[in-house]
Amino acid sequence: MHLMKALIFAAGTTCAFSAPAMGQIQLVSERVASGLARPVQVVAAPGDTDRLFIVEQRSGSTGRIRILNLNTGTVNSTPFLSQTVSTGSEQGLLGLAFHPDYQSNGHFFINYTASNSDTIIKRFTVSSNPDVADSGSGVTVMTIDQPYSNHNGGWLGFSPVDGMLYIATGDGGSGGDPGNRAQDITNQLLGKMLRIDVDSLPYTNPADNPYVGVTGDDEIWSYGHRNAWRCAFDPVNGDLWMADVGQNAWEEINVAAAGADAGANYGWRCYEGDHTYNTSGCPSASTMEFPIHEYSHGGSPYRCSITGGEVYRGNAMPVLHGTYFFADYCSNQIWTLVRDGNSVNVTDVTDDLEPDGSPSIGSPSGFGVDGNGEMYICDLGGEVFKILPGAPEGACCVNNTYCIYIAEDNCTTGGGDYQGDFIACVDVDCTAGCEGDCTDDSYVDVNDLLQLLADWGTDSACDFNDDGEAAVEDILVLLAAWGPC
Repeated sequence: MHLMKALIFAAGTTCAFSAPAMGQIQLVSERVASGLARPVQVVAAPGDTDRLFIVEQRSGSTGRIRILNLNTGTVNSTPFLSQTVSTGSEQGLLGLAFHPDYQSNGHFFINYTASNSDTIIKRFTVSSNPDVADSGSGVTVMTIDQPYSNHNGGWLGFSPVDGMLYIATGDGGSGGDPGNRAQDITNQLLGKMLRIDVDSLPYTNPADNPYVGVTGDDEIWSYGHRNAWRCAFDPVNGDLWMADVGQNAWEEINVAAAGADAGANYGWRCYEGDHTYNTSGCPSASTMEFPIHEYSHGGSPYRCSITGGEVYRGNAMPVLHGTYFFADYCSNQIWTLVRDGNSVNVTDVTDDLEPDGSPSIGSPSGFGVDGNGEMYICDLGGEVFKILPGAPEGACCVNNTYCIYIAEDNCTTGGGDYQGDFIACVDVDCTAGCEGDCTDDSYVDVNDLLQLLADWGTDSACDFNDDGEAAVEDILVLLAAWGPC
């Protein structure tokens, strides 16, 4: 088991040696799968708490969906589905979404780049074996021409509010969106968030999509996206979180409230995050939606590409409900984000997750949740990790000399005196002496006996049994504790 730990505050602050605030919880991560081929997403089928579906981007020219059996902790040797994909740059099998009625209709949808580099949205149906899809059941829902091999988007998911399928498309690639595709809403599905109804194939456009009946492509829900990697619906309120990879300076996170922001323009290529990129021919910034959070490229470790995550709504860590997890692919950093009204509290948990400062998860490529809402992280190098609640920590007095903030088992095993869960070191005095030590010098000796005699009959520090006076019974306590504390 590989563990990484952190102290996460719902308020968005971290501290290794202070008492946790209300809503704080220690986290650990456990490696649950390895030996995979470029995992980029984990998904649970509706109502399924026993399996986790792992999307492998590609191995050679084949993308696969693998099943992790959560009861046995093993990955099935036979893939759930194999799909021929293109192999350039960011291409491959990029997304998976199960139909909300999967338990009854067996339908699921994938997003991949075909051998000609086009983006394909395809529906499949599970076979009579629940662990294997019917590979011959594939029906193409949508095909989108891709002019370059990068910025393919790849995410797709069903809204828990309206049941529609949302599809994130990149701007077509190259750099700087040379075709201005993200701002073009006519005969151009790249750089968009699409919204379609797939209950009848190939698909229909919902009547309340913003450009139905007016100028603009009927499939478009929002536009001005560069390359959203990845997106997620909050399963409770239906808000759509979109992490958009920047050009060369800024990474950003956008949030669309459930049912709102139809027709929203998120700014690219006019803006990169909150910052001007290329405003030639662009509408006023007042007509655009800007990110709730952005961060710059650079630093050490070097940040350059956001990996969007999920909103936590699981059962194991209820104090983290509503917390969004995300990462940077280049720096291997992992953050949590909590919205507080119009502001956000962002916590970089990377150093706490790995005390020696070495990231335990390299190349974080995607997140996902299981059927219980618990959080997982994909490492493109071939591993999947699950985030778990760890044991609480508290102040531990060592040799009546100093305090460290650790778990109770670690404290007592090392001979320390554990002061209690979430008790801060600043709130205890580990050098306060011991019973029999009137003079608070960490020794019980003749000086304490003399002090007791001087305090005889009074309520003082030498009244060890708290009966209101220093007396014979206190001398007995003092003599029993004679020596160093």
